[in-house]
Amino acid sequence: MAADGHSGAPTRHPIPWTEASYTDRQEIEAECRRVFDICHGCRRCFNLCDSFPKLFDLIDATPSGELEDVPNEAFKPVVDACTLCDMCFMTKCPYVPPHEFDLDFPHLMLRYRAMERKEKKIPLASRQLAETDRNGKLAAPVAPLVNWASDTENKWTRRVVEGVAGVHRDAALPKFQGKSFTARAADEPATVNRDAPAFGRKAVLYATCFANYNNPQIGLAARAVLAKNGVETEIVYPACCGMPKLEHGDLEAVAARAQKVAGEMAPWIDKGYAVIALVPSCALMLKAEWPLLLPEAEAVTKLAKATFDITEYVVDLATKEGLAEGLQPLEGGVALHLACHARAQNMGQKAAEMLRLLPKADVKVIERCSGHGGSWGVMKANFETALKVGKPVARQAAEAKKTYLASECPLAGAHIVQGVERLDAGAAPKESYHPIELFAHAYGISLT
Repeated sequence: MAADGHSGAPTRHPIPWTEASYTDRQEIEAECRRVFDICHGCRRCFNLCDSFPKLFDLIDATPSGELEDVPNEAFKPVVDACTLCDMCFMTKCPYVPPHEFDLDFPHLMLRYRAMERKEKKIPLASRQLAETDRNGKLAAPVAPLVNWASDTENKWTRRVVEGVAGVHRDAALPKFQGKSFTARAADEPATVNRDAPAFGRKAVLYATCFANYNNPQIGLAARAVLAKNGVETEIVYPACCGMPKLEHGDLEAVAARAQKVAGEMAPWIDKGYAVIALVPSCALMLKAEWPLLLPEAEAVTKLAKATFDITEYVVDLATKEGLAEGLQPLEGGVALHLACHARAQNMGQKAAEMLRLLPKADVKVIERCSGHGGSWGVMKANFETALKVGKPVARQAAEAKKTYLASECPLAGAHIVQGVERLDAGAAPKESYHPIELFAHAYGISLT
């Protein structure tokens, strides 16, 4: 047994979201007290996100300096500050299961939000922002107008958005595309390189809502890199993975998405196709969160075992068969941010490993939370805190002075760009790329 009390590898329990006790306020507040008191005695996570400073400040402000003097209603700001990044569970906490203390802070915060949803306390604007498929489809026919209105330079419309939806007027928002990734892929077939070492591999690209509606370049880059390396691909997108819904505790909707997507992916898996998610949050949902919500669902379990993150898949391909020739150096190097939800997949630094496959690779790895946290970081109540949490990342990106800035999470990448601008440390990067976009660029692949 390890000195900290572990007797095995960290594990997570299935989420009993269908049981009435799961959303019982009295039980949840009692569990919060148990967990928060242990966190108070440890404080190892003080610098991860704003949840822990808020918790410790609450306790330290009491006359006794103990949790017993903190009222239950004071817990909400602690819960609201959690971005579900999973870094406390994955990288810091010595008390996760199988330790007898049995701590899973992010999933306790998830449970609290499921309770709030049952009590109808999730704001309407937050619920609407989570409807990513609907929003992407509605925005597509008028994408230029939507992008004009959401631009941070458009002060008047952004003030309106802030007042109506609670989205901070200065927060960078994803742009929408008039033509989705699935539509572009259908109209622009890829030619598979039959001479590549990995010819014969087959994979389904799970488009994800972000790549489908906001940045098809990620999907096109992934498909082109795989085709160059002999991999036959199919583009399949039944629905969003539900991560935005998970953030608000809508576990019923997430489970429904899981069943739908897993059901449509099952025939492809049976035909020998791997499943590749283009964004780390979505890969994490398919690999980890869905099986915890539906542990008895055979299709969900099958999908979890067949799923790769895109950078993970390219590294696997390079390791087992080797890459197709033609890669060129990326002059000036890359400052690479490792997304929290990539780290939470417990697969190693696959984006860094992939970029180090390039000739004369020059990669500065930044392994810390960007502070963005999905839709959390763009809200008026959170934006400045998100920038504060992400300041160490922005500083490392600025000090690296590389030609390219990249993040596996596109939202985190845009947030880091804003963070660097705030530092006023000279020329700031104009944009951030997904690592697979840079890999395509190194192959000389044009995505225009």
